[in-house]
Amino acid sequence: MPRTIFDLVTATELVSYWEELNKDRAPYLGETLFPNQKKLGLDLSWLKGSKGLPVVLKLSAFDAQAVPRTRIGFEKLSAEMPFFKESLYVDEQLRQELNKVLESGNQAYIDAIMNRIFDDNTTLIEAAEVARERMRMMLLTTGVITMASNGQAYTYDYGIPLTHKPTVNASWATTTTDIVSDIRGWQDMIEDETGVRPTRSLVSRKTWGYFLANQNIRNAVLGNNSGAAVSDAQVTTYLMNTLGLSVAVYSKRYKNESGVSTKYVPDDIFSLFPEGTLGNTWFGTTPEESDLMASSAVDNVAIVDTGVAVTTMRRADPVNVETKVTQISLPSFEAADQLVIADIIP
Repeated sequence: MPRTIFDLVTATELVSYWEELNKDRAPYLGETLFPNQKKLGLDLSWLKGSKGLPVVLKLSAFDAQAVPRTRIGFEKLSAEMPFFKESLYVDEQLRQELNKVLESGNQAYIDAIMNRIFDDNTTLIEAAEVARERMRMMLLTTGVITMASNGQAYTYDYGIPLTHKPTVNASWATTTTDIVSDIRGWQDMIEDETGVRPTRSLVSRKTWGYFLANQNIRNAVLGNNSGAAVSDAQVTTYLMNTLGLSVAVYSKRYKNESGVSTKYVPDDIFSLFPEGTLGNTWFGTTPEESDLMASSAVDNVAIVDTGVAVTTMRRADPVNVETKVTQISLPSFEAADQLVIADIIP
């Protein structure tokens, strides 16, 4: 039986605990739209606007040499992916409690303390997950990823066309505004430009409230002059039948670097995009993965969630275990030209 904290708190055990804890968890919305992919190094490049309207094949005379086609509608974008790193020591009180129960040999007590230690340490893995979701939601609601902490600052502008960032003429907070016409106009614009009709959207809970309160939508669902409340399901069905549109109401929050509770999806923004994946969440190879996994200088390195490196290190003074979590990650956005980000309060 392991008799020290160094035997029990290892990267492999932490990763196993995290995976068991999350095996039945529903993925973040951003994970389904920007699935995980892995590459070597820091540099990321992708083709933007590659899914535009098809161009007809040109005519040719017999026995004539083929004329090479110019690749139009493609813009190659590249960026250096950001590096995320943070560590955590085992809580002093928990470490002392573990020392006591190890002497007793009571496995139930040992497991109880270890679960508390693992719950504490796996917050770093969860934080890495939150950092990725924040970037993806920034993309869908602003078209720009902006981050700053620990003396580092990154800004990534994905070049969403200005015409795809409209501001409505009439506020959606006004119950008589024709919300459906606004959305249909944006769907037509994207379809005219790219040949793809966007049929999915993303809003906050407050923005969804404008749909529920809108008089035109209420009249269409309930009949004119009805004073009854409409349900989420009724409005959802109406939008699907009328526009072929599904709406994701995203009310999840996270705490930013200052500890302030922040919405992934800001209020008064309407994001419209097509079916299917929109890009990928790319992982680079962290120094821990490339340099330490084969080294005996560190106790343990394990990889989780495609490219998150978990490293555990022994500390002799004070005697403790430090857990470090690192990732190099950035989303690509191949479908950027098919996105509309509308400001619905002029």
